[in-house]
Amino acid sequence: MNQQIVNKILITIGFLFIYRLLAYVPVPGVDTAVLASFFDSHQADALGLFNMFSGKAVERLSIISLGIMPYITASIIMELLAATFPNLGQMKKERDGMVKYMQIIRYATIVITIVQAIGVSIGLQSMTGKDGGSAILVDHSTFILLATVSMLAGTMLLMWIGEQITQSGIGNGVSLIIFAGIVSAIPSGLSHAITMVNTGAMSIFSLLAIIALVVATVLVIIYVELGERRIPVTYAKKTMLQNQNKRVMNYIPVKVNLSGVIPVIFASAILMFPMTVMSSSTNPYVQAVADVLNPSHYFFNILQFLFIVFFAFFYASIVFNAKDISDNLKRQGGFIPGVRPGESTKEFLNETAGRLTVTGAIYLGLIATLPWVIVKGMGVPFFFGGTAVLIVVQVALDTMRRIEAQVYMSKYQTLSAVGL
Repeated sequence: MNQQIVNKILITIGFLFIYRLLAYVPVPGVDTAVLASFFDSHQADALGLFNMFSGKAVERLSIISLGIMPYITASIIMELLAATFPNLGQMKKERDGMVKYMQIIRYATIVITIVQAIGVSIGLQSMTGKDGGSAILVDHSTFILLATVSMLAGTMLLMWIGEQITQSGIGNGVSLIIFAGIVSAIPSGLSHAITMVNTGAMSIFSLLAIIALVVATVLVIIYVELGERRIPVTYAKKTMLQNQNKRVMNYIPVKVNLSGVIPVIFASAILMFPMTVMSSSTNPYVQAVADVLNPSHYFFNILQFLFIVFFAFFYASIVFNAKDISDNLKRQGGFIPGVRPGESTKEFLNETAGRLTVTGAIYLGLIATLPWVIVKGMGVPFFFGGTAVLIVVQVALDTMRRIEAQVYMSKYQTLSAVGL
């Protein structure tokens, strides 16, 4: 393997290692023992889901306990605004405008992080341990200030790490951070499941059924993610070869799941944002809403399914631009057999991508919610959904593709250098 690729992989691993170290740095002035005992009884609710995405950083109230979710939430807001306002959308397409666009996302991330940090800090004021001791060891006003500054610094540092991985490493930095957080929780999850089997809280048959469900989910994800529709394209190249025109055949690959893992991450970020803010309230009405938005509630999973479908269509429309593809084909003298170049090609591509997106959106929604329904029907006393499995498998596949692309690129560069 090329040394440049090895260096990129080592850079990625190094930044992810730093991310995991930050998960063990607690916010000043908090009793981590009280937090640990509190989260032991909240593994099946919204806090358990949020804790999973942060790589167990929430139960320690780490400086990165808010994770990368504020940045994702800000990105979602900007994507929606860019799709609504043409000027903002045009800014995103320009090189200098993209710099301003990303700067706005960073400022929005700061605001969202401060709001969430204050909400978490206020919520911890009423938290007590089994012996009645408070989770906060300092003055409440001082703790709010310390927690807000610490969490803001942690989230900004995570955002920087994600950008560095994307620019200098292998893969998408934000996705890899979420991937690392979920994977880091697997050993403790297996240990917890084995303990439940040993204590009789869960039967061995239930554990085997869950393992079989995970394996089946992984196989389905791999099968669909590798599926694509290949649209044939003909390039009429006027090549003098025995006084005949030679036609070169090619194709446009259109994936079944055009939007990848982004809709699932977006949906999780949208649903976890109000849960984080409402967790600090003692109002009975707010608590009732928070209970409905609990991951162990059917309404949460219905909302998650709908959000995933919406973001699948929304993001697919961004990553697959039929007009640009049609214009490029026409400019290069290419056409789809049986379809006129120009507007007809654009409509054909949009229709094909739309049909595939319907299938891909339903697939994403079912993978994220159906395993939870099956596990709940089995009566298993902990939360399990396909969201974590989906993110892990998709990010792993995407990273493998990028490594493979880097390997091929290095081979082409070597051939070019030796003149072959």
